[in-house]
Amino acid sequence: MRRILYLAYGLTAYAMFLGIALYLQAFFANFLVAKSIDEPSGPRMATAMIIDILLILMFGLQHSLMARPAFKRFLTRFVPHQIERSTYILASVAALVVLVWQWRPISEPIWNVEQPFVRGLIWGVFVIGWAMVPVTTLMISHTDLFGLRQVWMNFQGKQYEPLPFRTPWFYSRVRHPLYVAWAVAFWATPTMTIGHALLAAGLTTYMLIAVVFEEADMVNHFGAKYVEYRRRVPAFVPRMRMNSDSFELSRLG
Repeated sequence: MRRILYLAYGLTAYAMFLGIALYLQAFFANFLVAKSIDEPSGPRMATAMIIDILLILMFGLQHSLMARPAFKRFLTRFVPHQIERSTYILASVAALVVLVWQWRPISEPIWNVEQPFVRGLIWGVFVIGWAMVPVTTLMISHTDLFGLRQVWMNFQGKQYEPLPFRTPWFYSRVRHPLYVAWAVAFWATPTMTIGHALLAAGLTTYMLIAVVFEEADMVNHFGAKYVEYRRRVPAFVPRMRMNSDSFELSRLG
């Protein structure tokens, strides 16, 4: 019975993540949701900015602190290790729900592209960014990242085994393609308001800070393999370098 409950718990956490992920896309696109990022704002910009910054900090602290090994060890004193990852997903969903629920739009525009063809191109980049998010997770292990592999192995009566270090596809070009995808999704918009820019900048800053701690954890876990990987592969942007035979991707300085 416990295995079934853990599996149901993991599936529920994943389903809730899919729901908030779809809502976020519509939230950023101002499409088919009751409240979006660019809806008309109130008169008190300073108050709105303070609240929004606090919401970003709330999400960043939850998302980063709960991912650290020390916190995981603490959490599994109270939560079975089989559903630790699913619990993290649920907590992240809750933080995102609070963020979009309490977000204070600031609708003054920073830029607004009116030319239809260019607007269409920017929306195309927006779609590509959001599409890259699941694609990059599928390149490593989507099910492990979102806790499904853990609860499924437990349901089968198997001991969980961490995945080996791999660098498939995008990961052989940049170390953090998932963060690149999120950044594209956050910033690609033909109409950029102050509120949209604040959220995009806040989440981008969070990712830049989180990378420092994530890579330290990776070095501790994988040792020399990750050190060599970090030496060879840039964090976010591959650089094209011409040599006598062909173009090659090299690490940013």
